[in-house]
Amino acid sequence: MSGFVSALMVVGLLGATGGAPVGAPTPVEVRAQPCGPVVTQPLVEAPWGLTRLRPDLAWPLTEGAGVTVAVIDSGVSPASPSLSGKVAPGIDYVDPTAGPGQCDENGHGTLIAGIIAGRETVSGGFRFYGVAPEATIVPVRVLRDQQRSFESDLSDRIANAIRWAVDVGRADVINLSLTTEPNADLAAAVRHAIDQHVVVVAAAGNEGTSQQPGQQTYPAAYPGVIGVAGVDMQDRHVSSSTSGDYVDVAAPGVRIAGPSPQGGGFLFSADGGTSFATAYVSGVAALVRAYYPDLTPDQVTQRIEQTAEHPAQQWNSDVGYGVVDPARAVGSLAEPAGVAPGQAGAGSSPRAGMAPVAAPVQTGQGLTIAAAWIAGAGVVVVFGVLVGSSVARRGRKRNWRVNRL
Repeated sequence: MSGFVSALMVVGLLGATGGAPVGAPTPVEVRAQPCGPVVTQPLVEAPWGLTRLRPDLAWPLTEGAGVTVAVIDSGVSPASPSLSGKVAPGIDYVDPTAGPGQCDENGHGTLIAGIIAGRETVSGGFRFYGVAPEATIVPVRVLRDQQRSFESDLSDRIANAIRWAVDVGRADVINLSLTTEPNADLAAAVRHAIDQHVVVVAAAGNEGTSQQPGQQTYPAAYPGVIGVAGVDMQDRHVSSSTSGDYVDVAAPGVRIAGPSPQGGGFLFSADGGTSFATAYVSGVAALVRAYYPDLTPDQVTQRIEQTAEHPAQQWNSDVGYGVVDPARAVGSLAEPAGVAPGQAGAGSSPRAGMAPVAAPVQTGQGLTIAAAWIAGAGVVVVFGVLVGSSVARRGRKRNWRVNRL
C-alpha cells in the first residue's frame, strides 16, 4: 500500500453541477518534508461533507469550546491556517526526537484534525471549517504513514497512546482513524478511557484492504466505542466500508478535502475511507460534550445515535443508526438521560424556550470538489493485522433501544 502523500494526484476539475472529469489526471507537486508535504492546491468547490452535515447549524449553541480531542494518528501539523493555534503539545511514539506529536510526515492526521476542529478559512473562494472549530486538538503520533504495519508492538503502542491521551493529554474525545489487532492491553486502555469520562470514536474499517469480509475491526468493535461507517454523496453505504454489529453511525466517507501539513493548501481523496467519516463523528461528539459536559460517554453515544437520520429499519449493519446530524445532536429538545430540562454546559447559550433545531437539508447533490485519489493506497488508514471474534449488537450491550426523537 503506497503512502497517502506520495501517490496524491488531482484527477480533474468537475463542473458546478457535477459530471465527468474534464481533464486527464495531473500530478500535484508534493515536496517531501521532514514534517509533512508542502501542498498549495486550494479548494475548487465547497466540501460536500460540510454542506451535507451542516455542523454550523449547531454553532449558535456551541462550537466545541473547552473540549480537547486527541487525534491518535500520524501526527498533526499546526502549520495549516485552519489549525494555527489549535494544536496543543502532544507526544510522538514513533520518533520522540521529532517533537510533541506535531510532525506529520504523511498528512493523514492533519487532514483528520482539520475535519474535527479546523477554524473557518477561505480557500479558492470556498469555505472550509471543522465540525467543532473551537475545540482543541492534542496529537498523539503512533505511525509514520498509512502503510499496513505488522509491528508486533503496534497494538500496545496504541494502547499506551490512549492512556496518555486520557491521563496526560486530558482528552474529552479520542479519535482513532485506524485499525489494529485486538489484545488485552488495548481493550483495557479503551475501557480506562471510557471509565474516565472520555468518548472514544473509531473507524469501522474497510473490507478488501484491511480485513476479510465480516471480520470485526478494532478498536471500533470494543464495547462503548462509537464505530463509524462511511456514506457517499447520495447517503449510500460505501461498499468498501466494513459492515457489522459494531457499526453505530455513519458520516461522509468519500471525496474528502482537508488541510495539508505545510503550504497552506488542501489534500484531496476521492476514495476517502472510514478514517475521515470517523473525524466527522468525533467533531459531533466534541459539540455534544461541550454543550453537555456532564454526560457519560454512553449518554453522548445515545444522543448521537438517537438524533441520527435512521435507515428504514432504524438500525442496520451498514450504517448503524444512520448519518449523524450535528444540529439535532446538540439542539434537540429531548434531553439526554440524567440532564434536567434547561441544564446545559457552562458557557453555552440559554436553553429556555429553545425551538427544535431542524434537520439540515441535504445539498450535496450536484456539488463537486477537486477530486484526488491515493493510487494503490486503499480507502482507509489500516494499521496492523485484524483478528476478530463474535461481537454482540452494540445497543444490546448497553441494554437500551433507540427511539426517534
